[in-house]
Amino acid sequence: MKKILKPKSAKINISQSEKRIDELYEQMKSGYFQNKWKAAEKKLVQDCLNALDQGHLRICEKIGASWITNAWLKKVVLLSFQAKNFPIRSGDLQFWDKIAVKKWKGTEGVRVVPPAVVRKGAFVQSGVILMPCFINIGAYVDSGSMIDTWATVGSCAQVGKNVHVSGGVGIGGVLEPAQAQPVIIEDHVFLGSRCIVVEGAIIEEGAVLAAGVTITASTKIVDVTGHQMKITTGKIPARSVVIPGTIPKQFPAGEFGTACALIIGQRKKSTDEKTSLNNTLREFDLSV
Repeated sequence: MKKILKPKSAKINISQSEKRIDELYEQMKSGYFQNKWKAAEKKLVQDCLNALDQGHLRICEKIGASWITNAWLKKVVLLSFQAKNFPIRSGDLQFWDKIAVKKWKGTEGVRVVPPAVVRKGAFVQSGVILMPCFINIGAYVDSGSMIDTWATVGSCAQVGKNVHVSGGVGIGGVLEPAQAQPVIIEDHVFLGSRCIVVEGAIIEEGAVLAAGVTITASTKIVDVTGHQMKITTGKIPARSVVIPGTIPKQFPAGEFGTACALIIGQRKKSTDEKTSLNNTLREFDLSV
């Protein structure tokens, strides 16, 4: 059953907005671009983007045991790309794009290390630490998480509470088709350096991915903890400890090892100690 979001912003009527956004999206596909929009239509798209930016609306959310994608909000993001490019300045640097970046006031409760970049339309909850990273439009990063150096959180990706996204991790964006599920990283997950999670994969709560693990929609996830291996795709079970591996595959030229992910055990207290963030990063306020 679809959840009806109740945004804090009184500007958004969900049912009416969803219907009109669906109509605009279909019109866009037939050539009705933003230069033909009425003022009210431009305002609707901007209001929805602002609601995403402030966390009042969310592109994907967990309802019970399932993640539900609000496809109409993905359409808002796609419609926003019809805007014209404009100059964006950062000190002496100038960029040329159609989506602005967040301007931090210091009241958001987020630590932002330069040159971390978050595009407008992404939401970052209070208590998050952003090392020099990039977070794309439509993404959601919940409280207590750390996005480490040169990590990327792609369009519409959902990152839960107390997640450590280590250096160089690539969390892929999923914009089209609009109904496609984005990448989901649930609460208390640890993603080791240079991990890649793309194509709508789900990393369930408390899972630990060692450095270099790649999870796509078709990556074979092999549970080797029992007497017989179990193979699945698309989802890492909760509290699993995962390392990179290979699995044999027959090709015309012979048998070769292809990349897979190996579940080698369950998260333990010793794992928590190894993967926990240094509290110094979280608790000290050195502002003057």
